[in-house]
Amino acid sequence: MGQVGPTIHLVWTHPPRQPLGFSGKSGSAAASSPPTMAGRRRRRGHLRQERPPLAPPPENPPPMEPTTRREVAIPDRPLKKTCHASSSTSTSMSGPDVWADLLDSLLLQIIALLSSFRDLLAFIGTCRSWRAAVSSLPPAFSFNFPPLHFQPDGYDPHPHRNYIKQSLLSNIKWQLVDPAKQTSSLRCSAPQNCQVRMRYLGCSYGYLIFSNLEQCLLVDAYSGATVKPPKLKSTGIYCGFLVAPINSPNSCLLFCSRSSMFQWQVGSNSWSEHPLDVERILQVVFFKGEMFAMDLLGRLHRISLAPQLSVQEVAVMWGEDMVVGMSFKQWLVVCGEMLLLVDFSVSIDRFSGFSGTFKVFCLDFTVEPAKWVKVDNLGDNALFLSMDRRNPTFSCMSPERWGGKSNSIYFANPSADCNEPWIVAELGEVVPGAPYCSESIMAPRFGIHHQRPQSLWVLPNLVYGIGR
Repeated sequence: MGQVGPTIHLVWTHPPRQPLGFSGKSGSAAASSPPTMAGRRRRRGHLRQERPPLAPPPENPPPMEPTTRREVAIPDRPLKKTCHASSSTSTSMSGPDVWADLLDSLLLQIIALLSSFRDLLAFIGTCRSWRAAVSSLPPAFSFNFPPLHFQPDGYDPHPHRNYIKQSLLSNIKWQLVDPAKQTSSLRCSAPQNCQVRMRYLGCSYGYLIFSNLEQCLLVDAYSGATVKPPKLKSTGIYCGFLVAPINSPNSCLLFCSRSSMFQWQVGSNSWSEHPLDVERILQVVFFKGEMFAMDLLGRLHRISLAPQLSVQEVAVMWGEDMVVGMSFKQWLVVCGEMLLLVDFSVSIDRFSGFSGTFKVFCLDFTVEPAKWVKVDNLGDNALFLSMDRRNPTFSCMSPERWGGKSNSIYFANPSADCNEPWIVAELGEVVPGAPYCSESIMAPRFGIHHQRPQSLWVLPNLVYGIGR
């Protein structure tokens, strides 16, 4: 037998069998009229006697043309391996790693086309160099896909109970839904060995933050993995947040009480305490490398960690449009190069009952003092909010790419009576009161927080720390 050429991996091991009713020599069809049973037996016998033996392959076989799907698909397998392999293979198909060696400029163009978190998972799973390319990008809000919706299981229809009763952590379960791919969801839960009751302090960089009088725990909202800070014996802690992704070298966790702010440098064995002369911090955002906080009275503060932790009020002028109507809640949202304030004003009508309207203001830092300026249109942007302001807020550009709506607010629905997990309202549109009126009536006064996580938006921790 002659030497087999380099294309042997594309050919069949044995020649394909001819289907019944076809001649082995000519390949012409059998007679069109149906034969009798005896004729069938004779024809089969005739075929067994007349079929020539298999001939050995020629010394110089002609090149195989890729005429079947099987032949075309075979070369794809080694290419997939090369992207993940740490050493070169000895197969004849081994060659340059075309996937891993793509230019960064081309990878950035591919990343810009991602329209869902599932697309991102597929991208970073391609090979190490693609995963590393994502880690060199700006913070996660620059991605053009929406955050995931976090919906806890066992929602209590009596919201006032959620302000009093702490939860057994092992009983907390939830599901994550991608607004761009709503047909599937991921079910998650806290570790089953967490047999301790804790209160919810907020969500930050993909982690749910819990604490009781002594213990603290961070739970990855996507994987359920936990990070356990050192014990902290303190009362009155109502809010917690990370100042950077947890795998960053400068990451630390901050807890707020009425009189103090506690700081834990991730990886260290102790907490430090700093005096806090602020009414009550409701929300923290990160804008252009600085940390801003809003307190119970709507005042804006700048938080600095170096040379030591300090909180300083930012002088801000309020416009006339901001005091019209009965303000229900306000949120800070970072949207590209803008720091926005979203105001939800509630009105009561004797016939239609409760209704509300979202208004948006942008902070103008070019004047002294800075001033909130009303925004009439969000342009090609969508904002994502939840009832609890300790939860993160997000913005997303070009939401039509994944089936969303521009110039709109996506509000995580706090009501268990509604079939929709979130409300979508265009800026300035009147929102019916059903989703929030029960919350506003039943809840205690402002500043009292839920003891367990409610419906919210989250970007998984892996988005912030890919490749690090």
